[in-house]
Amino acid sequence: KSGLPNLVCIVVLLHKSFITVIHSLRYFYSASSGLPDVPSYMSAGFLDDVQISYCDSRNNRNIPKQDWMNNVSSDNSHYWEEETLTCLAKQETLKENIEIAKLRLNQTGGVHVYQHIYGCDWDNETGQVKGFAQIGYDGEDFIALDLNTSLWIAAKPEAVLTKHKWDKNKYALQYEKFYFLKVCVEWLKKYERSGRRSLMKTVLPSVSLLQKTSSSPVSCLATGFYPNKAEIFSRKGEKQIHKGVETGEILPNNDGTFQMSVHIDLSSVGPEDWSKYECVFQLSGVNSIIHRLEKTRILTNESNTSIVIIAVVAALAVLGLIAVIGFIVYKKKNGELVNFFLFFCILIVEL
Repeated sequence: KSGLPNLVCIVVLLHKSFITVIHSLRYFYSASSGLPDVPSYMSAGFLDDVQISYCDSRNNRNIPKQDWMNNVSSDNSHYWEEETLTCLAKQETLKENIEIAKLRLNQTGGVHVYQHIYGCDWDNETGQVKGFAQIGYDGEDFIALDLNTSLWIAAKPEAVLTKHKWDKNKYALQYEKFYFLKVCVEWLKKYERSGRRSLMKTVLPSVSLLQKTSSSPVSCLATGFYPNKAEIFSRKGEKQIHKGVETGEILPNNDGTFQMSVHIDLSSVGPEDWSKYECVFQLSGVNSIIHRLEKTRILTNESNTSIVIIAVVAALAVLGLIAVIGFIVYKKKNGELVNFFLFFCILIVEL
């Protein structure tokens, strides 16, 4: 349940990509001071990086962010009321913690943020479960729970006092371990069952090859895919390459889909050998998508600039022709110049 701590030529292969499906449940909590334009407390729940709940100090109500989350409350009509009570209780706890942190660090005014994130991961193929809890303050790690040793790890000297205090509470540590490895996973599975149809949808990406200049690395961008269980890499022949390759993180798009890219440095490779390299995108449960690095398939700023120059030159040539013809007509029929140019302007707009 909720807990609270601290954002082209396409070739399709016949083989499936094998990417382990790991489901995750995350809760993010944040308390702040000195920020009048934002709520002093905010919390949100995420299942597989999809937001499922939200609460803040302005609405003081925990609300579902997905329609299918209402199915979770079908066997408990008071579910969201209970979630709201949890939100209110956590709000007071975090506000107290931020004041304690300010006092311990000898801080008075200014902007300060206390963050808590915790959750669990579940591999539905192996059954492996992992849990974690981390706390941050003013954008830096403060303390984290090590479930293997059932001890808190201080990330900075100011957190040592908190570590010793929490390590002494053996009952709380036992409950934390039970929660993350049992309770959290049960809620994760329940949420996953409720939203399976929506969460398991598959949306294929648009894949493009991009290059700023002829000497820049070639970027292979895949955008618009769902879910975010994906990989992208470069290979030569059947061998994946790592030298001169930089792979970016999976990033969210505004429409709920995701994007990721891989950047390939081909400065030491002759142009005639570029086509030996490929960009491979793999999305869980679907066939791999491959782009061969062919020069004619790569979109560049230089090519766009050339197109613009050609278009401008062509436009100027047309206007020059119009001016010459217009002048001739004007010489032959004085007074009809305006109508002549009006005709050509209309013609150009219609084209």
